[in-house]
Amino acid sequence: MKSKEEPWPNFRFNIQELAGAVGDYGTLFPIVLGVAVVTEMNLAHILLFFSIWYIFTGLYYKKPVPVEPMKAIGAIVIAGQFTQAEIAATGVVLGIFFLIIGFLGGMKFIEDKIPQSIIRGVQLGLALILVETSLNFLKTDYLISVISIGIILLFFAAKQFKKIPDVSSLLVLVLGFGIGVAISGFPSIQMIQAPSISIPAFRDFVTGTYLLAIPQIPLTVTNSILATSLLMGDLFKKKLDPDELSKTVGFMNLLSTPFGGFPMCHGSGGLAAQYRYGARTGGSNILSGLILLLIASVFASAAFIDILPQAIFGALLVFVAVELGKHSFKTKSYLITGIVAVLSLLVNITAGFFVGLGTYYLLRRLNKDK
Repeated sequence: MKSKEEPWPNFRFNIQELAGAVGDYGTLFPIVLGVAVVTEMNLAHILLFFSIWYIFTGLYYKKPVPVEPMKAIGAIVIAGQFTQAEIAATGVVLGIFFLIIGFLGGMKFIEDKIPQSIIRGVQLGLALILVETSLNFLKTDYLISVISIGIILLFFAAKQFKKIPDVSSLLVLVLGFGIGVAISGFPSIQMIQAPSISIPAFRDFVTGTYLLAIPQIPLTVTNSILATSLLMGDLFKKKLDPDELSKTVGFMNLLSTPFGGFPMCHGSGGLAAQYRYGARTGGSNILSGLILLLIASVFASAAFIDILPQAIFGALLVFVAVELGKHSFKTKSYLITGIVAVLSLLVNITAGFFVGLGTYYLLRRLNKDK
């Protein structure tokens, strides 16, 4: 029997879902803005494809499955010099790779070979990276940071005594936008133009594969697919099929990046963020997609995102890290999880993953030989 409070369990469109809809913007906006600033990529087109796939995943999975920029690629692109054609080629390569893996059932095979403690380590490592990132944002303006964190804590405390929707993320974003407008004025309105196709050359595929795709694949396999599937089971008591997640990652990249989209994936951090701020159904994804569509269509200039104080993203990321990190302690081996997490923070997630995996199989072999 359907609950009176939840007449449409797969799709709710209320203030709680709306708060969850913007819960992952703290990781989305800094990356896509940085990419738009250092490359010739069009911010409006980047956000357009994020909006399309947010709506699609909400309708398809009926749960708040996040759509995020690929973090390793984002970090490398922001730090270096890459063309839109090279980024498009990278997306095509990754799209084909994850579609093949998904349709062949490869993720289930990989999941059987990767112990849960490794995936938990990736979760904890990403949580630590998010804490480090959030601290860099918070120190840009201590007053805004304190006010933003205070708003989030106030709603957290209120929820312990009374059933009220956690709209703290919405209030923090509204606060940031208001401060930005007061300081810099209202951002310029720029209507979106139709995206055009970019056909990469052979050298773009070589460069994109070697410098961007290969560093991204381990992170996508573990955090975007396996860790998201595992966390979905933690939060909703039912895991998502990792091969289905692999397919949607494949389609997102193959159908978007040639037209100006940025490489995208899912992510346990994004799921933790959306859930932390109230998302429970696919309605949250649809609302998030509509918000991004509005921004892409009307407020497409980089100035619109740029007026938001970085401190508010830091406040949001702190609590996302806590939500993600607490699930990492459901591990079967604190040693392996700790190795993966520490190396992910100090070196990168790829190094943490492979060293942790090697350590796991080495210890298993030694135990067998005893």
